[in-house]
Amino acid sequence: MSDVRIGVDLGGTKIEAVVLDRAGGEIARRRVPTPSGNYDATVRSITELIKSIDSSDTPLGIGIPGTISPATGLIKNANSTCLIGRPLDRDLEIATGRKIRLANDADCFALSEAVDGAGADSSIVFGIILGTGVGGGLVVNKAVVRGPNAITGEWGHNPLPWPSPTHGETPGPNCYCGLRGCIETFLSGPALGRDHAERTNQTLDAGEISNRADEGDEEAARTMNKYVERLARASAGLINILDPSVIVLGGGLSQIKRLYTEVPKFWPKYVFSDTVATKLAPPRHGPASGVRGAAWLWP
Repeated sequence: MSDVRIGVDLGGTKIEAVVLDRAGGEIARRRVPTPSGNYDATVRSITELIKSIDSSDTPLGIGIPGTISPATGLIKNANSTCLIGRPLDRDLEIATGRKIRLANDADCFALSEAVDGAGADSSIVFGIILGTGVGGGLVVNKAVVRGPNAITGEWGHNPLPWPSPTHGETPGPNCYCGLRGCIETFLSGPALGRDHAERTNQTLDAGEISNRADEGDEEAARTMNKYVERLARASAGLINILDPSVIVLGGGLSQIKRLYTEVPKFWPKYVFSDTVATKLAPPRHGPASGVRGAAWLWP
């Protein structure tokens, strides 16, 4: 068994690699820009990055913005569209000379937080990504749960629970997946900005809206209160199905502090239980959770 684990996080703008010791301590970390829309250049960049950070033949765990189709063995559902339809794991094994394990980046995030992060003491951990899109990953007993369709945790493309016609939640905004009213269309960063703009004609990003709400801006506070209640409904649905010990938030919106105090206040209304013991937690490893989780793909 190798004395180190190596993880790679393949993002839309950067490729990051980390080397961890067997206890999870960080030995080295490095990043390079992601070649835009160029599959062959992406494979080369990953290969060169790995060579620069480690000279052994240690297997690699790689988090990607998509997943491998069990039917074809090719990448599907990738935001980086140049990966779609490609045998990325096989190409990287040839290029690097190492064994490869690929997983969705949300799965890697959840695994990192379940192994030695905010959910380290929990048997069931669900990781939610709130950013440009909305995704998730499920980890049980420190192992990523993978189903036959390779879509476990694609929570953002369920409908928003208990929709309110008076708040414009039915049929809901159009989603790029072809349906309407998906959770992602209400809880992503762009969705939060759109909701605020529709009421106020103010074009602000999610961080600006949150900051203004904290500073006493009433309109921003209304927008945030609606967002909090929607996130509570959506996450209550997860609790009713999975009953996780902890839900960990990741992505840019995970930095909004009010989510951790306010969302759980709504859970008793929607969770089918006399008490709600599930915790809502920020990520212990922050933006590094994705690449660390990729490293933990190898036991």
